[in-house]
Amino acid sequence: MSQSPPKAAPEKAVPATQPDVAGLIALAAQLGLTVATAESCTGGMVAAALTDVPGSSAVLDRGFVTYSNRAKQDMLGVNESTLAAFGAVSEEVAQEMCEGALHRAGVDLAVSITGIAGPGGSEHKPEGRVCFGLARTGQKVMVETIEFGALGRENVRANSCAYALFLLQRAVLQIERDLGKSP
Repeated sequence: MSQSPPKAAPEKAVPATQPDVAGLIALAAQLGLTVATAESCTGGMVAAALTDVPGSSAVLDRGFVTYSNRAKQDMLGVNESTLAAFGAVSEEVAQEMCEGALHRAGVDLAVSITGIAGPGGSEHKPEGRVCFGLARTGQKVMVETIEFGALGRENVRANSCAYALFLLQRAVLQIERDLGKSP
């Protein structure tokens, strides 16, 4: 698990352009990849963005909306001890969420999102802090935290959705590159 400090500048962390969701779906389908989402603060926005594209049923297996801690435990297998030790908005929980989605859905890729969309937050977990996880079969899980800042609930959620799609797009492009290197 990667324990890097939270990224403070959203303009550096989040791509300037919106992800090409249709291109992501087309390439993932061409490569025979399947995807699951595990979402908390975005409430299914990533799955909705994927299903907005015709042909997405060849790629998106399912989306888990796990807003409560109980849902994270029941649906994704997040450990109660992890939630107690680190809180729902943590890289540790993001990791367990995407690992749970990957294994329970039996897919090739899973992305997870857990954060504080606002309004509010605390000194230790401010509004706009969002933790992401990306699990890929046979690979180490990637986790990271982005500090979007107090942009308002709608903007934090929209930026989180876009960043999760970017992570999926980057992973699919990496798989394409990896496959190109194979004999």
